[in-house]
Amino acid sequence: MKILDHQLLRTRLIFLYVFLFCLLLLGIAMYMENVMGLEPCPLCMTQRLFFAMAGLIALLAFIHNPAATGKKVYGFLCAAFSFGGAGFAIRQIYLQHLPEDQVPACGPSLSYMVDVFPLSEVLMAMLSGDGNCAEVVWQDPVIGMSIPEWSLLGFIMLGCLCVYQGLRRA
Repeated sequence: MKILDHQLLRTRLIFLYVFLFCLLLLGIAMYMENVMGLEPCPLCMTQRLFFAMAGLIALLAFIHNPAATGKKVYGFLCAAFSFGGAGFAIRQIYLQHLPEDQVPACGPSLSYMVDVFPLSEVLMAMLSGDGNCAEVVWQDPVIGMSIPEWSLLGFIMLGCLCVYQGLRRA
């Protein structure tokens, strides 16, 4: 019985780590926006949404403390949001590496679009990005990675951990 209790505790801790990691990444994004003054583009906001959803699922799994089947469902749901977010990070990295003449036109800020445009147009901008998403506004001074490249790394790490969680035996 002690081994089973230990495994459940370990399962809960992994979900807690996933939640805390997502919370940390969202906190860094808020810091970059509010303290450093970086304006997030539509694809950045979409990636934040996917981090938030993965974190919320992990938090629910931590609180729920599911049995084997539930652990798999939560793990794969969390992985789906992680890899979905990775797709949007890849899209932004692609836009950032386009030649200047192929970059889409810049659009208005997301806050303006939410206030003025219909929801369908706002969602299209969040899903496809625009010229604002192609601009590299910050790069790591040591490694030289941009924000979406760091996001992609975070999504891959989260996705792999969540898949591991879904494939583990209880």
